[in-house]
Amino acid sequence: MKKRLGLGPLLLAALLATGCGAGGQPASSGGKEESSTLVVAAYGGSHEKAMKESIIPLFEQKYKAKVTYVTGSSMDTLAKLQAQKDKPQIDVAFMDDGPQAMAKSFGLLAPLDPAKVPHLSEVYDIAKDSDNIGVATGLDATGLSYNTKVFKEEGWTAPSSWNDISNTEFKDKLVLPSIANTYGVHLLVMLAKANGGSESNIEPGFAKLKEIAQYAVTFDKTADVSNYFMQGETVISAWGVGRTFTLQSKNFPIDFVYPKEGAVALMPTANLVKNAPHPELAQAFIDFMLSEEAQEAQSKATFTGPVNKQVKLPEDVAAKVVYGEETVNKLVRMDWKTVNENRAAWTERANKEIEIAH
Repeated sequence: MKKRLGLGPLLLAALLATGCGAGGQPASSGGKEESSTLVVAAYGGSHEKAMKESIIPLFEQKYKAKVTYVTGSSMDTLAKLQAQKDKPQIDVAFMDDGPQAMAKSFGLLAPLDPAKVPHLSEVYDIAKDSDNIGVATGLDATGLSYNTKVFKEEGWTAPSSWNDISNTEFKDKLVLPSIANTYGVHLLVMLAKANGGSESNIEPGFAKLKEIAQYAVTFDKTADVSNYFMQGETVISAWGVGRTFTLQSKNFPIDFVYPKEGAVALMPTANLVKNAPHPELAQAFIDFMLSEEAQEAQSKATFTGPVNKQVKLPEDVAAKVVYGEETVNKLVRMDWKTVNENRAAWTERANKEIEIAH
């Protein structure tokens, strides 16, 4: 049974800070908020399950509000925001940090008011935006996931570097993430960095990716290689720590490695949509997502590390998520400005030279 969230003093403080009265609703913004139904666009899968079972019900109860949940990937949500730009229907948009940077550059997001989101003061610096445009609500990391059973049977050493994915032993036992998703972008950049390049010098990454591609069975566009692992089509891949331990929790023999060159910070962010129908309630929701209660529930349900530095996790959970200042400080943060400026060209090149050609 999932642990239900408790109401600690931090949540009470958050309610008071957002101007809630006895009814539990945020103060009116001059009549702009016509109803108390909040529209949240966010991820599916384990994230949606955790939100609907452990987080949203308590928020609805305390704020006397209803939450409509719109499921979609980061890029799906970005497309919706662009389509609704003149008349937004979404209040809070959850997106990974890469697409979020694009949404920010397109002027689709509004800054958070620290007075209305007081838990901002408790989150790690890596989770914050310099302009307070959104905030990360969790910490994931992209590294290397591998089948421990197969590695043991074959006598293979666990991977320790991004370059280890190029071992010839993995021929026809390798599925790589497509450049179409965030894991694929992370892989390309980290292969560049592991071979003397960077976001602004991507050639070493393409050279190494071409070498590795000759061993690959396919390129996954879904960002979920669970089935490939379970069906034995891959024994190693670039993947997220949260997804890895979600699969491990189903008794599959898999483990996650933080490569020596660094694992990439992958951060789900919560954002206030510019001209959102319910800006006060939206910021109250984002603040609630940063509370200790919500952060702990999210970590237990999705293996996403907490961004709130005050959160104390049980040892068994802490061992499987990005947790603690030492681990957080080792994460590599993408230069999304440079990545997004070049992403279309990289995607076209990877498709033509590597993925379609494969």
